[in-house]
Amino acid sequence: MKKTLLSIVMLAVAMAGFAADGKVHVKGELKNVGDTLLALTQRTMNQPATIVVKDGKFEFDFPTDEVTSFFIVSPGLLSRQPEANPVQMQLIAVPGETMELVGDVKSRYDINGSKFYKEYHEADLAMEAVNNEQSAMMEKANKMMAEQGQEAAQKFYSEQMPVLTAKKQNVILDFIKNHAASEAAAAIIPELQDLDKMKEAAALLSDEVKNGRMKAYYQNIIDRTEAQKKAEEEAAKKQAPGVQAPEFTLNDINGNPLALSSLRGKYVILDFWGSWCGWCIKGFPEMKNYYNKYKGKFEILGIDCNDTEQKWKDAVKKNELPWLHVYNPRSSKVLSDYGVQGFPTKIILGPDGKIVKTIVGEDPAFYTLLDELFGK
Repeated sequence: MKKTLLSIVMLAVAMAGFAADGKVHVKGELKNVGDTLLALTQRTMNQPATIVVKDGKFEFDFPTDEVTSFFIVSPGLLSRQPEANPVQMQLIAVPGETMELVGDVKSRYDINGSKFYKEYHEADLAMEAVNNEQSAMMEKANKMMAEQGQEAAQKFYSEQMPVLTAKKQNVILDFIKNHAASEAAAAIIPELQDLDKMKEAAALLSDEVKNGRMKAYYQNIIDRTEAQKKAEEEAAKKQAPGVQAPEFTLNDINGNPLALSSLRGKYVILDFWGSWCGWCIKGFPEMKNYYNKYKGKFEILGIDCNDTEQKWKDAVKKNELPWLHVYNPRSSKVLSDYGVQGFPTKIILGPDGKIVKTIVGEDPAFYTLLDELFGK
């Protein structure tokens, strides 16, 4: 098994329940894991189980009475302390089974064990080559980011990732077709990361597997992905060019109410951000450059989200952000009204208060748009 980068969406949707009854027995013999590991689900991040490791060997029971994803990580990942060899493994727990982990977490390790994990090992090997290709592509993109900048890296990624994603989906669907009676075929459905492909894969399973103990695991992910897709479609409608931006009034940095309509007559960029958002913070230097480059041609209204007021004010001061700011409390409907799905989200409004364009993430396309609008 190769180390795989999993999307935030996968981490979020792969979780099922966590209960005290039932267990999966885990045995490990791994290099580069240190002397302590933690086992947890997303729901138990504040109360992880401690695993004592001696000479790379460990053994423990992970409690669960249903099939679920869980993590084995090094303590530094939770405490956000730098580590020489951080460990992060996402695994599947099947009650009543025994999992065996053997290899090196820095390069390659295998998952094997009792009947289910023997089948899973076979599925894992089928995906290994394309996963390695994806990892190599990500390493090259990161290198390009450092050497050539974000725009070149993003162009490379956007060209290569769809090709490798389609290739991996074909590998997974071929495996499921040829192993329809294997529970491992159901377990790898989430790896498809596409709603239609996941539904197609589920239909290929044998009736016994389709309706067996794996059903809640894969169906939960399909249902959540479908709900997310619907939310994204609704967001696209709310953020579409030409839509009148919903009015709101929020308190500014001095505690005074600021209405969006008070900025009518000029271009306004609504910047949805938070002090906890690394990409938001990372983008501020370039935003300040462009704010000064086209000074007076547009206004930025920073809308802080999911922060305390003090953390918001501290972040504005620390990053020396010269534009307008308002605080968006959790009770507000602004995020819902604008269909914000991720951070940062930048929504450019025209002088008439209508949406010109929405850009999610720290994307060079935002600055290209500013040049097109104001560089004439």
